[in-house]
Amino acid sequence: MIAHSIIQQLHAILGPGGVLTAPEDLAVYAYDGTFMDRRPDVVVLPTTTEQVSQVVALATAERLPVIARGMGSGLAAGSVPCDGGLALVTTRLNRILEIDVGNSAVHVQAGVVTADLQAAVEKIGLFYPPDPSSIRHSTIGGNIACNAGGPRCLKYGVTGDYVLGLTVVLADGRILRTGGKPIKDVVGYDLTALFTGSEGTLGVICEALLRLIPRPRFIRTALAEFPSLDDASRTVNAILTAGIVPVALELMDETAIACIEEAMHLGLPLDVEALLILETDGNHEAAVIDEIETAARICGETGARRVQVARSEAERTALWRARRSVSPALARKAPNKLGEDITVPRTAIPEAIRRIKAVSARYGLPVVIFGHAGDGNLHPNILFDRRDPAQWAAVEQMVEAIFAISLALGGTLSGEHGVGALKRPYMEKALGPLSIEIQRRIKQALDPLGIMNPGKVFPQ
Repeated sequence: MIAHSIIQQLHAILGPGGVLTAPEDLAVYAYDGTFMDRRPDVVVLPTTTEQVSQVVALATAERLPVIARGMGSGLAAGSVPCDGGLALVTTRLNRILEIDVGNSAVHVQAGVVTADLQAAVEKIGLFYPPDPSSIRHSTIGGNIACNAGGPRCLKYGVTGDYVLGLTVVLADGRILRTGGKPIKDVVGYDLTALFTGSEGTLGVICEALLRLIPRPRFIRTALAEFPSLDDASRTVNAILTAGIVPVALELMDETAIACIEEAMHLGLPLDVEALLILETDGNHEAAVIDEIETAARICGETGARRVQVARSEAERTALWRARRSVSPALARKAPNKLGEDITVPRTAIPEAIRRIKAVSARYGLPVVIFGHAGDGNLHPNILFDRRDPAQWAAVEQMVEAIFAISLALGGTLSGEHGVGALKRPYMEKALGPLSIEIQRRIKQALDPLGIMNPGKVFPQ
């Protein structure tokens, strides 16, 4: 419990409606996109960076844990409190402060929803490429904190590739501003990169300066049906080694297809083991068409029984609706799921999938595989019922086995979800003790009291 005097000070800083303490309000901020659930002691909703600074300074004085949070769409329990504390919610920091057309940059507060930012800049012919699957209900601050990805990463890169500068409130309440609009800047350590992907453990991201690019004029999308999952996996590398760099190259296995079709009735085929969604874009229509047709031809040569190229924006939207609906559709198969996001070298994709399917067979729980196959980022989702102790015990062993597969194939634990609380036990296996020691020292330097999102990222 937090002392009444601290609550009064928070009210003085944030004003009416800025502090929540009722049990029903705390419950709303007790979970994210995972199955973990722990309530904070108090929730604060600042509207300015200065308010965040004052709140964090108070938290430091009172040794109060601070858990920064956007819309709570994370998939690693990164914004779930480990032991009460103060949930600092950035959703009211939701203004686009400046769109600088001349310098192809946008200055935003951390609580701006990603899809809203994209819509705003696309109206004036600019483009913000990062597109996590939670695009309509995740915030820029959360995207930066996890260095989020998405289907377009294959061609355009992850969130961190577009972060030019940050405004961060440090653990002692001071406001740090990093980076800027210059295209080249190698003065001192890259603090912008340090805070990107730090998952709220080093400070609270309040504002961001983001790079924009010209919006592509033409887009083509195709859906390829594969009777064999192995053929679909091999096709990914065949397309890329042919010199084609699609915007996206997405994979869905047979369980994902069945779940989507049962939930949405989109007319997806139920007699194939895999689907690939391919997309190309650019400013020259002929080149875009040539790329999608070449990719479609390669699919046919490597085992696809049918390749459908979208003939309209409506058809394209329908294809992507299927892909973005995978995760929620899995709820029809089991009450709980654990969604991972291992990344392996592209050539290892077929072997990774074979080994993961073997893990599923060994433990008797379904593992649905989908994800950004073009950059080797696979999302194995284990479906289970957490009320069953035997199933939960099996899940823990399956997660360890899946991570071991990724590491054995030269991969890593996460491509875009981050570490949060769920992947902490496996960090040292992935990085080694020296890397962990160096990162702990950085954490200690910036957060000596350990109040910034405690219990996250670092193993016990």
